[in-house]
Amino acid sequence: MGHAGGPSGLMNGAADVVRSACVDCEVDGAVMQLAEALHPGDLSLVVLFLSPQSDIKRVVEEAQTLFAPAEVVGCTTAGEISDIGYTEGRIVAVGFPEAHFQTRTLLIDDLNAFDSHDLIEQMIRNRNDLGNEKPDWISDFTFLMIDGLSTREDTLISQLSVGFGPVPFFGGSAGDGTDFSDTYVLHGGEARSNAAVLVQVRSRCPIRVFKTDHLVPADTRMVVTGADPARRIVHEINAEPAAREYARVLGKDPEQLTAFTFAAHPVVVRIGDQHHVRAIQQVADNGDLVFFSAIDEGVVLTLAEPKNMVDHLKDEMAKLSETDAPEMVLACDCILRRLEAQQKQMTGDISSILAKNRVVGFSTYGEQVNSMHVNQTLTGVAIYPPEDSQATD
Repeated sequence: MGHAGGPSGLMNGAADVVRSACVDCEVDGAVMQLAEALHPGDLSLVVLFLSPQSDIKRVVEEAQTLFAPAEVVGCTTAGEISDIGYTEGRIVAVGFPEAHFQTRTLLIDDLNAFDSHDLIEQMIRNRNDLGNEKPDWISDFTFLMIDGLSTREDTLISQLSVGFGPVPFFGGSAGDGTDFSDTYVLHGGEARSNAAVLVQVRSRCPIRVFKTDHLVPADTRMVVTGADPARRIVHEINAEPAAREYARVLGKDPEQLTAFTFAAHPVVVRIGDQHHVRAIQQVADNGDLVFFSAIDEGVVLTLAEPKNMVDHLKDEMAKLSETDAPEMVLACDCILRRLEAQQKQMTGDISSILAKNRVVGFSTYGEQVNSMHVNQTLTGVAIYPPEDSQATD
């Protein structure tokens, strides 16, 4: 498939429904090779998932020209998902042909000073325009890419949730490998930090937005007794220094806590009748715990035990193919799932399942679904063949 340099081929046999290609991010002419593979002349939208090793400014500028007239959006990653499953150091491109998808994009260029009323009005106007343009098309979904170091996911989603209406919503937080240094979203030929891109899609293809995780709450509970919610930092758990107490509960040395520890021993919070992961990003120099999502004093954290990742993913992918196999699954997969797979030597098996089920996307610093910001999930949209593949507009 040319992974040493040239792009991989189109992922689907029915390449006219959704198109995807992947190329080494450091190869000469990478964007040109992606454009040649995607044939962008009839595309409404191209989404790029960029390894942080990419020359991001150059890639974005070239893509804006070479993929025209399609709009180009995207983000940096904590790893990519391509036609071979988990991969790194790549650019993955997904193309949405106008024959099957009409799209609108909305840039939120300052997550500290956005006008939620104006954004909601634009979202509703876009949704109405798409419905009027394609009244016979059957599906809609909204996809968000947001700076994964902004700490603004929860705020943005809660304020925009009314604008989603009945349309299923999902998204992912842009990553930077495991460096947690610089993350970007792409829009209008520029890479931006502290920003988000909202993509509204109407399609003649059946779709299914989903969220899944392989975690089961256990009996061990802890209480956050000291926190800085604005920065997602926990100072104390059970009135003890946070990292030290978390390590004690696990029976581990607090000096040996790593991202692999957090992946293997997640904590969840109960919201309504469901549990959602509040993933730990890292230990600060002073022993605080930095989280990937909202946290506050008084929150009860429950340790969770993972099911077998491989068996669980097989089952979840089988559910998506119960009536028909998706043409593609566009996915946001938490970096902690990738790290757990590495730690447990399951990367090859997980990659095989992802590839077999035509999953493409990126590893994230967090996922969004149904007006919530979550962690340690696989979240996305399954796109199915049009019910009448011979139908015309």
